[in-house]
Amino acid sequence: MVADAAGTPATVAETESLLAAGGYIADRELATTVHLALAMQRPLFLEGEPGTGKTEIAKVLASGLKRRLVRLQCYDGMDLSAAAYEWDHARQLMAIRLAEAAGHTDRGELSRDIYTAEFLQARPLLSAVNPDLPPAVLLIDELDRADEPFEAFLLELLADFQISVPEFGTVRAKVKPVVVLTSNRTREVHDAIRRRCLYHWVDYPDAARERAILAAKAPGVPAHLSAQVVSFVQRLRTEDLFKLPGVAETIDWAQALSYLNKTELTSGDVDETLGVLLKYQDDIARVKGAEAARLVTEVVATS
Repeated sequence: MVADAAGTPATVAETESLLAAGGYIADRELATTVHLALAMQRPLFLEGEPGTGKTEIAKVLASGLKRRLVRLQCYDGMDLSAAAYEWDHARQLMAIRLAEAAGHTDRGELSRDIYTAEFLQARPLLSAVNPDLPPAVLLIDELDRADEPFEAFLLELLADFQISVPEFGTVRAKVKPVVVLTSNRTREVHDAIRRRCLYHWVDYPDAARERAILAAKAPGVPAHLSAQVVSFVQRLRTEDLFKLPGVAETIDWAQALSYLNKTELTSGDVDETLGVLLKYQDDIARVKGAEAARLVTEVVATS
């Protein structure tokens, strides 16, 4: 693969190849957006339904670009101390007491001495821009799960690849991290975040791409069974379900059927293994039985 001095693929085709080498089968539009984010050194904001492979892109980029992966898993109530940094107050207090015991009483000097890198505990955001650490791929996963005010903490990082620590100074990356943000769109992410990023909606793959993904991720599954599994899942995604199965569920289901030594999809097999594919009882109850039999009949007729 041809790449520039920073290890960035030189063309969209090479970006597509880099993703494929990590087992990620991207369509041309996604590969183009990823390539532009790398070439322009802009954060990449990926939005889409759960299970469409958004998180996996960051993992594959970290592997393909030979960078460390720094992951911030967002959650409700997350604050700056969990996401960026916090001071080790216990060690600071101990340092003050030791200094005072040694006769150092200049409070200004003591204050300067305890606000140093020695006492600064880096969390994922600060770690990603630490100039003393190797270049990173920063994954800010499921941003929509965090509270809206938390997004304000990210603006400096996304714009300038730096974090300002009031007592310490500005920490700026020597090599800009590749930043990937994901959202399942349980709420809208603020425009200020979107403006700083390149955007792509990651949709469920079509049948041909899902078969290619399955071949890459589960090569031990027989080709005929793999084709039937994908055909069934593609039809299932047109149903009115609470949670449609993602690509990860397709892979798990195909592997589960293969472990059971199945080579042909039957309605009985579907009923017995729906818990691998669907994660809510209401969805399982809706599909199990007559609906599963109907879908299997359609799949077998076209296979």
